[in-house]
Amino acid sequence: MADRSELAAFLKARRNRLTPSDVGLPNGLNRRALGLRRQEVAQLAGISVDYYIRIEQARGAKPSRQVLAALARALMLTVDEREYLFRMAGESPPVTAGPHKTVPQAVRSILDNLAAPAYLVDATYEVLAWNRAATPFVGDLDTVPEHERNMIRWMFREAADHPQWADAETRDFARALIADLRAAYARYPGHPALAALVTELLGTSKRFADMWAAHDVEVRRIHRKRIRHPELGPLDFHCQVLHISDTDQRVIVYCAMPHTRTAAVFQSLAAATDG
Repeated sequence: MADRSELAAFLKARRNRLTPSDVGLPNGLNRRALGLRRQEVAQLAGISVDYYIRIEQARGAKPSRQVLAALARALMLTVDEREYLFRMAGESPPVTAGPHKTVPQAVRSILDNLAAPAYLVDATYEVLAWNRAATPFVGDLDTVPEHERNMIRWMFREAADHPQWADAETRDFARALIADLRAAYARYPGHPALAALVTELLGTSKRFADMWAAHDVEVRRIHRKRIRHPELGPLDFHCQVLHISDTDQRVIVYCAMPHTRTAAVFQSLAAATDG
């Protein structure tokens, strides 16, 4: 059911949040409006001023999906805000086209400024960006083709008798990845790259097929890892997963307890990176 009053209030609040410079318009002189003017929103959305005024006053015909999409772009709404806009207008939100692969500049800055190893993945666990401290763990990905930078593909390409599968924590980690991948599979129905990844692994890895058949669904969060790195030795840390809601991406940060051997190793990696 549409809530025209709430829709109107939401549009006004989002309009007041922006300035002309935010959307590429000149600020001009003698502005009394708190944010954008109604005519500026209408201009950006490609609709008439009178039509927009009626929407913001909860009058007139219900806005179409095309108009709602145009308003979402004009007001620079986040994914969550766009969903709210559609629901307040009595419409189902548009299906997201697919996992976002564009790395926001703010996220890239976060990675570069973190001392701990950290990297960014999309909803299919394709590694999109990483800091230098993460290189000993994910490799020098600058030398790897983009379509080969997928964590799930890396894990399940290992043979069934590979030593990693003897470790219970590794198996739990694999199940967590697949449960998160299945959640993405539902969010992006019919997405070609995602469907191709699942089809490929179903055909090449019996272990993946068995875990996929369990139909576990869970968005991934924190996970403990204990590994023996070939160069850095034994390490014990938590993979903290930070979700970027606007893009459905995840920043994965390796967090070690203070005053431990692993913390000292991470500090040495950070120092080497700074150098």
